[in-house]
Amino acid sequence: MPDTPDSKQIQFDRYYQEIYKERWQTLKTALLAQTTPVAFQYSPSCQPYYLDEASVIAASALPVREGNTVLDMCAAPGGKSLVLAKKLGNSGSLVCNDRSSKRRSRLHSVVNSHLDPQMVQRVTITSHDASKWSLYEQNIYDAVLLDAPCSSERHLLHDTKAMAQWSPRRTRMLAIQQFAMLASALEAVKAGGYILYSTCSISPLENEKVVEKLEKKRKGRYEIIDLNLDTAQKCSSGQIILPDSEENLGPLYFCLIRRTG
Repeated sequence: MPDTPDSKQIQFDRYYQEIYKERWQTLKTALLAQTTPVAFQYSPSCQPYYLDEASVIAASALPVREGNTVLDMCAAPGGKSLVLAKKLGNSGSLVCNDRSSKRRSRLHSVVNSHLDPQMVQRVTITSHDASKWSLYEQNIYDAVLLDAPCSSERHLLHDTKAMAQWSPRRTRMLAIQQFAMLASALEAVKAGGYILYSTCSISPLENEKVVEKLEKKRKGRYEIIDLNLDTAQKCSSGQIILPDSEENLGPLYFCLIRRTG
């Protein structure tokens, strides 16, 4: 018998109830509430871009300095790219990547509309498969943001069609893809450089478990930097901002990694 919207919702609730226990109903209520985006401006002369404040907090946690070479591996729609561009200041370069032509079109629009012309000239937009990046570039970037495609449970709860595509198996498949991207990012960044891995998922399988898989597959080549941000709660690896405890921000998981070798 095929799944119905109601049966999918029941499966979804059971899955996250198992993870969050008695907290799930409170968290679900917060996820269903409307968000209040904040305005981010590259400069006073630029048009503001509205996004979740948790996204600004996470992107700001990636150490980026003037003159750096920076990669945003899954950049669309582009809000976090604007944060990275501002951190670059007056020099350095930013590569913004997205494999989807539709999302890339949106990315072009955001970059051109919300950055000044001088910064736009230092942005390159590409269309590569992030999971295979290291086949083409290694030891190139000072900093990499990997805001990986994820289950995006907040979106699922507001979109019946999207919910119909959800399943525990899809979460597992996303986690495999996310790890491939993270492993590729580890090769793309220079030794001593930083990766910020993030998702808007609430699934540990797509969050800290992806990072912890590096311990098995890339042991000795990285270290996790403890950010200790007050707005986020600690996970076994990294931190997560959840809307039921942080005035409806997020959800946004992030973990800062420094390549050591």
